[in-house]
Amino acid sequence: MSLAEGVAHPITCYGHNVLHQPCAPVTEFDESLAALVRDLFASMYASEGVGLAANQIGVGLRVFVYDCPDATGDHQVGHVVNPILRIPAALAASVTEPEGCLSVPGQHANLARPGLATVTGTDRYGHPVAIAGSGVLARCLQHETDHLDGIVYVDKLPAAERTAILAAAGLNATYSPPSPSRTARCRRSP
Repeated sequence: MSLAEGVAHPITCYGHNVLHQPCAPVTEFDESLAALVRDLFASMYASEGVGLAANQIGVGLRVFVYDCPDATGDHQVGHVVNPILRIPAALAASVTEPEGCLSVPGQHANLARPGLATVTGTDRYGHPVAIAGSGVLARCLQHETDHLDGIVYVDKLPAAERTAILAAAGLNATYSPPSPSRTARCRRSP
């Protein structure tokens, strides 16, 4: 699969309904899924992100891509279809670090998340995959799986902090469909 073949799509901003509802499982492992994975990578790279869920480009399917380092600095690149997140409770001490999201442009907030995470699922062909992550990769696996469950990182923050961050991003705290100008602001130029 050549990532150069993908098409960068606009990033969907917080407030659009597709970001606030659980995504549907993928049932067809065909060329349209392969094209979605390519487009997710192209969109993530164009927006200078480290991970991107399908609903962040308006597609309500359980797929995400990632390109980020783990705690050892090893760079990890891949995609997961129909991910299931597992946190190794006994080993996963909470780590509070700044977190941001392409769907809430330009904003960050300290958020506690387990320092280790594992995601199982399949690749675009339906073959089983398992990704164990630490550091930024663990945070990314959790963040992107949250997206597919209809949760944006700011939803985990206290209401006043969430409202302030959304206002600073020029977004509204309600889940109403965004205006075209609001959607366009979430996409960074390639």
